[in-house]
Amino acid sequence: MAMWFGLLGHGVAFFYVVAFLHYQVHGDHSYHASQDGETKQSNGCDYFQGSWAIDNSYPLYDPLSCPFIKQGFNCLNNGRPDHDYLKYRWKPDGCDLPRFNGQELLETYRGKKIEFVGDSLSYNMWQSLTCMLHAANPNSKSNYSLDQTGDLFTFSFPEYGVSVMFLKNEFLVDVVNETIGRVLKLDSISNGEQWKGVDALVFNTYHWWTHTGSLQTWDFFQIGNKVVKKMDRMEAYKIGLTTWAKWVDSNIDPSKTTVFFQGVSATHFDGKEWNEPNAKACLGQTQPVPGSVYPGPSLPGESIVKSVLSTMEKPVNLLDITLLTQLRKDGHPSIYAGKKSSDCSHWCLAGVPDAWNEILSAIVLQK
Repeated sequence: MAMWFGLLGHGVAFFYVVAFLHYQVHGDHSYHASQDGETKQSNGCDYFQGSWAIDNSYPLYDPLSCPFIKQGFNCLNNGRPDHDYLKYRWKPDGCDLPRFNGQELLETYRGKKIEFVGDSLSYNMWQSLTCMLHAANPNSKSNYSLDQTGDLFTFSFPEYGVSVMFLKNEFLVDVVNETIGRVLKLDSISNGEQWKGVDALVFNTYHWWTHTGSLQTWDFFQIGNKVVKKMDRMEAYKIGLTTWAKWVDSNIDPSKTTVFFQGVSATHFDGKEWNEPNAKACLGQTQPVPGSVYPGPSLPGESIVKSVLSTMEKPVNLLDITLLTQLRKDGHPSIYAGKKSSDCSHWCLAGVPDAWNEILSAIVLQK
């Protein structure tokens, strides 16, 4: 997409260009963005480069036995006839991803809180983790709750004193109702108090920034006192993500809180991207793209996320899930989402988000 800052002025444009080109690596942490933008573990293995392989010991839980999966994610319960999508394991190149150990993860976070903050892809990941932990501790007196606003979901394990939460927040920055309409305030975060006092934060935002037509949930962009109707979406995303990054740098103590950013999850609406021009989006897809290279284009949000994270003073762990999701054209609910339309954005559970949580757990336990 074209980079556009005309209505905001050249001074602002120059500031953000400089900010995104600047790079620092801070702290002695085992997982960080490297100079070339890649993400590797301290042992040199890159968990985010690899391929999908059938493993008959998967899935890690029975979706029919996980009582709180959202209907739209439970493809098996919604009548999906093929089952191989449940059997794929993510295999990094040159190493093995440690097998998920739910009890060990709960012990690590005994007496602590884990919070996912973001859109429905965060919800997808949160539900995956709660199912994985539930399966690892089937006799737990775990409980599920929803706050009065309908935005905060909590799954708790009282034996461990662990709470795993999801807070709905699609943009991270503020969206407010004004007399002119809904305004997306790119340089404002007023709800950060809800993120404080948590031991692990997993943030996500991207897909809602690309919505158009009836799916668009705002009328204007605002930065400072400048309000505009139209703006390049990826420029807006970059500014909004930078506002979030500044909030983290100013408010998070890394000795008390570990921060993750759930990277950009792929969609599959155009079969030409994976060399099937006649494909009806993800409908009828039953196998991943073979190998470890996706033939389609890169996602613009991927480079923006890496650029913004690289400027931060506080360490943030990037879950760089783009490639592993690009390869899984078969992993979406499609028509088995319990809706009239085909869903090629979210993911079936059990399924692809389980790998995100396996990587999350591996990073946490490695630390």
